[in-house]
Amino acid sequence: MSGSAAPGPGSAPCRFAHYFVVCGTDADSGLEPDELAGENFDQSPLRRTFKSKVLAHYPQNIEWNPFDQDAVNMLCMPKGLSFRTQIDNRDLQFHSFIITREDGSRTYGFVLTFYEEVTSKQICTAMQTLYQMHNAEQYSSVYASSSCSMDSLASSIDEGDATSLAKIQQYNSYDISRDTLYVSKCICLITPLPFMQACKKFLIQLYKAVTSQQPPPLPLESYIHNILYEVPLPPLGRSLKFYGVYEPIVCQRPGPSELPLSDYPLREAFELLGLENLVQVFTCVLLEMQILLYSQDYQRLMTVAEGITTLLFPFQWQHVYVPILPASLLHFLDAPVPYLMGLQSKEGTDRSKLELPQEANLCFVDIDNHFIELPEELPQFPNKLEFIQEISEVLLRFGIPPEGNLHCSESATKLKNLVLNDLVNDKKNGNIPSNTINMYELLKGNETIARLQALAKRTGVTVEKMTITAPVAEKERDVKLQCEEEELRDYKLNVQLREVFANRFTQMFADYESFVIQAAQDMESWLTNREQMQNFDKASFLSDQPEPYLPFLSHFIETQMFATFIDNKIMSQWEEKDAFLRVFDSRIEKIRLYNVRAPALRTSIYQKCSTLKEAAQSIEQRLMKIDHTAIHPHLLDMKIGQGKYEQGFFPKLQSDVLATGPTNNNRWASRSATTQRRKDRLRQHSEHIGLDNDLREKYMQEARSLGKNLRQPKLSDLSPAVIAQTNWKFVEGLLKECRMKVTFFLKHVGRDFMGSRMGEKR
Repeated sequence: MSGSAAPGPGSAPCRFAHYFVVCGTDADSGLEPDELAGENFDQSPLRRTFKSKVLAHYPQNIEWNPFDQDAVNMLCMPKGLSFRTQIDNRDLQFHSFIITREDGSRTYGFVLTFYEEVTSKQICTAMQTLYQMHNAEQYSSVYASSSCSMDSLASSIDEGDATSLAKIQQYNSYDISRDTLYVSKCICLITPLPFMQACKKFLIQLYKAVTSQQPPPLPLESYIHNILYEVPLPPLGRSLKFYGVYEPIVCQRPGPSELPLSDYPLREAFELLGLENLVQVFTCVLLEMQILLYSQDYQRLMTVAEGITTLLFPFQWQHVYVPILPASLLHFLDAPVPYLMGLQSKEGTDRSKLELPQEANLCFVDIDNHFIELPEELPQFPNKLEFIQEISEVLLRFGIPPEGNLHCSESATKLKNLVLNDLVNDKKNGNIPSNTINMYELLKGNETIARLQALAKRTGVTVEKMTITAPVAEKERDVKLQCEEEELRDYKLNVQLREVFANRFTQMFADYESFVIQAAQDMESWLTNREQMQNFDKASFLSDQPEPYLPFLSHFIETQMFATFIDNKIMSQWEEKDAFLRVFDSRIEKIRLYNVRAPALRTSIYQKCSTLKEAAQSIEQRLMKIDHTAIHPHLLDMKIGQGKYEQGFFPKLQSDVLATGPTNNNRWASRSATTQRRKDRLRQHSEHIGLDNDLREKYMQEARSLGKNLRQPKLSDLSPAVIAQTNWKFVEGLLKECRMKVTFFLKHVGRDFMGSRMGEKR
């Protein structure tokens, strides 16, 4: 985060989410063409884009992360508003985005886009008018292109053209009396860390609550208020459970000695590009070339961009980084600097129609078509063949083909992953999975089974589904696991792939500290002469490397990301070490302990990663036992009638209850406050026991009058907070009085009573 001061427990940097945003159409302003989107007005109105607007965002602003309305609107709906009718596809769409601020800090956005029925008669009428104008223009263009007279026009038009024109008008038109018009709308969470899976689950549950026939257990404001103000970031090395509308949601954060957080599934990146292509693109990123990602799907752009940049550890991309480039910013592609940008492809547009700058160092990545164009004379990554082989082994253990799996449908991919997961993780290699299955389906294609099936059919015997019980250990594991099995697999695959990549850099740069030049005596003089000083002995470093590494390393040590890495190393003399650098240096220390600075570190002998199992176990342990649970969503101080909604429409939320959070907005703050109150009461009790009679009587009189003097609030002030505060003061007064009376009774009345009993016995 950009804030340098240590934030308090209730401040924004400690919160899981900073903003909740709603974007869509403004019924008052009507339809405004989005001229910056670069759309062709020859298209039918339903295929055009219109200006979207941030309809609401909560809270209004945060000091640590000021709300950028234009940027958020542009990235939530990069193509503006989209319209559909009842015959069009209106599936949910999820994508994420990233905003990089001037200081280099990042903010992540997670967006769920859906379609709502248009209830504004003004907008429906405007769409009808646009279609009438569009159809008139089509007819006029036909007339203009024809050399025939009006009477002979029908005979001059080819029958096939007339039929196709009629079909276009039928399926790509809008009639206000016949069709239902829908418009896109989105809800978005803006967070300081990329908890993609958790945010996606929360948004989907929120949307389901709106579309469900049954109202949610609480008003939507309760869930949004909870995630904005009462759900904290999980501490380093800990897991956190918080609550959506219907189900709990779990997220985890790596410890200080582990690789940094990365929640984007690398499985998808490898399936989309294939291993060979991904390593080539990865090499281009390391050498800071211009990388342009190209896909129809916004989330694919983010998945590939975030996937590749997270593999750079311990280095970080230092140049222009825009995984989703809005249509209004296409001129960024002409910048003569390194960049990593993502461009959405239009449906039906091929590579040849895309106007790109003719740069020699441009790497073009067509994600949807599994195709890349590489720059000229690209040096190979060191030990590329062995490197690819090691990654392939990891992928195959998780059932992912190294060549990629682009053309699988989503459902087929899920089914394949589940089946392969059982085969890969089952040490007996091929035991039947622990669910109800049809044996004939399992063994379909087996000739012997086919003959038995025919025989059984003739004799009237049927084979029912059979249930195979899971082993006890598996049952216990399923009970303990706090997230879905597929999600856990993605977490484990992510960390193991990242460990393989990080291990390569650890091996290649194990001796980098020996070549760092630290000439300056203090930070001020170093910063002043930074540009003139040589910070790394490049010649000596290269002369110490294996010859096959030189083509790549000679280019890489000239990059900005390597220079920043060395700068961070020098700066660590005077200030806290960069987090990436701290983890990387600790790994080098481990290598030195085990190898005792062996000469093998400076040879081209390939050494595989040895920490895969350990890394996966750390994540699994956090997800097996949840460390922290956030406060449950609860009723807010809302007026009667607020919180209602109409099914199928995301409601206008009550801004007064979402503008600010509670004073103590996390469980740990309230726990510490409760503990402190308990300590204060014990201290007061011990002090009271030691009081003399006069002081004790004085305090007892004060306690008796306390209940009389308590201010009675007006009926209009009776919010839950006021009631709780009033009741607590009253109860404290009663407790104090009771303690005093009990103590007095035990000391005086109790003593007299015991004395009289003793006298009776005598």
